[in-house]
Amino acid sequence: MFSEYGKLSTQFYEATKPIGFSMSGDIEFYQQRLAGITGRILEAGVGTGRMLIPLLENKFCVDGVDASNDMLALCREHCEKRNLDPFLIEQRLETLELPHMYEAIIMPTGSFALLNGREIAMETLARFYRHLSPGGRLFIDLGFPKVFSEDGQSLRTVELSDKEGITLSVYDVELNWIDQYSLTYLTYRKWRSGKEVDTELQQFKVHWYGVKEFTYMLKEAGFTSIKMSADYLHDKAPSKETSLITFEAIRR
Repeated sequence: MFSEYGKLSTQFYEATKPIGFSMSGDIEFYQQRLAGITGRILEAGVGTGRMLIPLLENKFCVDGVDASNDMLALCREHCEKRNLDPFLIEQRLETLELPHMYEAIIMPTGSFALLNGREIAMETLARFYRHLSPGGRLFIDLGFPKVFSEDGQSLRTVELSDKEGITLSVYDVELNWIDQYSLTYLTYRKWRSGKEVDTELQQFKVHWYGVKEFTYMLKEAGFTSIKMSADYLHDKAPSKETSLITFEAIRR
């Protein structure tokens, strides 16, 4: 019934978050935190290359992994246009198996929250640990459900050309405080000359974790020296006003 990051959602993402589009300062933050790393970096959930390409153009050696074939196809296209040739691969993170070891693994802008439950989240952390060199650094962004209204609805529109566009209908379904997730239905509709020509329905389930809870999960996976930065300000302590926390940890 539901799609996972198909062609329409990829086109919508591309139109609203193009290559180099910094979300609340995330690209600048990661460029700063990765400074000095000369070995391989892995971006998990690389998408269309929004962050990957600016990092590559700043001389970082970055590989990319994503579960969406449509997202990766567009990422490869963007790289080819810029004469960039990173290692890109389609895999699910909980079964990650790559031929390289990394000095850093990054998962920016809340993508970790899209992993389907804590068992898969823990397996993903274990896979990250295995792919990091000793002393390698892990960066993961986590957000919180600060803006959610059950039965809330909204509509967004992007124009692709004079004749084509995509509308996104957002319907907030459930906020589950016990299992710590929000559930939203996303309906992408593509229009051409006023007629609907394609549709995608996506189930958007976002998990969240408490600060102490996620710190414990990182320790359970073997990570040490765990630090946090709030809202892309390095070493800023999280508070009740914080929208996003970047966790930084080191493999033993």
